[in-house]
Amino acid sequence: QLQLVESGGGLVQAGGSLRLSCAASTRIFNTMAWYRRAAGRQREWVAAITSGGTTNYADSVKGRFIMSRDSAKKTVYLQMNSLKPEDTAVYYCNALNAPYYPWGQGTQVAVSS
Repeated sequence: QLQLVESGGGLVQAGGSLRLSCAASTRIFNTMAWYRRAAGRQREWVAAITSGGTTNYADSVKGRFIMSRDSAKKTVYLQMNSLKPEDTAVYYCNALNAPYYPWGQGTQVAVSS
């Protein structure tokens, strides 16, 4: 069964950058997405990328985050720039649409003001 492992989170000051990675155990051909869940809030969609590399972003991160994928490495990335305290959340990757893969543990991003 496919497994997703997110990494790259950490604590950063506002205005800083982080690069998240999501490694899959097998090749993925679906449109993939990053999601985040802040404490006390529902999971929200952040960004998506098709198998052909077309990207789409939530308005809240547009112009600051860049999603990419390396199919050979079975990995998707999220470059996060100009981070804001409101970006603090646990970040997950998964398919954009159901059926979803088993959710990974996510990677914690904390942005201090």
